[in-house]
Amino acid sequence: MIAFVRGHVAAVTLTSAVLEVGGVGLELMCTPGTLATLRTGQSATLPTSMVVREDSLTIFGFLDEDEKSMFELVQTASGVGPKLAQAMIAVLSPDELRRAVAGDDVKTLTRVPGVGQKGAQRIILELKDRIGAVAGTPLAVPTPGAAWRDQVHQGLVGLGWSTRDAEQAVETVAPDAGDNPDVGTLLRAALRTLSRA
Repeated sequence: MIAFVRGHVAAVTLTSAVLEVGGVGLELMCTPGTLATLRTGQSATLPTSMVVREDSLTIFGFLDEDEKSMFELVQTASGVGPKLAQAMIAVLSPDELRRAVAGDDVKTLTRVPGVGQKGAQRIILELKDRIGAVAGTPLAVPTPGAAWRDQVHQGLVGLGWSTRDAEQAVETVAPDAGDNPDVGTLLRAALRTLSRA
């Protein structure tokens, strides 16, 4: 495993940088944000992650260790390969990714090319317990009132109902929520209202 690369920047392209290390030019696949910090001829040190495939060996370079660890973590979600993981850290900073996953923010994740609604929901589901807190801020604890609405809505959309139908069903069952809502009961009630409609 190559943990980092230090050397002179020999070339910078649209998607990669070549660092000369001991007379060898190593091509590192980088995000536009990382490439913007590199200048040809200058020395640079980049944390790296090596991805080995049957037909290729690719080294990805990062701005810092946080970006690298986030790149490696998101690949543990099913359906996320290195290219998609790189797109995620190109579009969203590590802290934005943490906030999106911790806050069930499907809309933010779908800003990444290649991540659809179902993919975003799967990423949230699989990474929520492992993503960690946003640097310098405690994890926001959603109020019960807001949390059940999102959970029931996402459950209905995940079961194939349209966003509009899901919103109407949530509004229909809202009066039954009370102070300590039970998401499972409310989801079943919402499904009953939709099947009657």
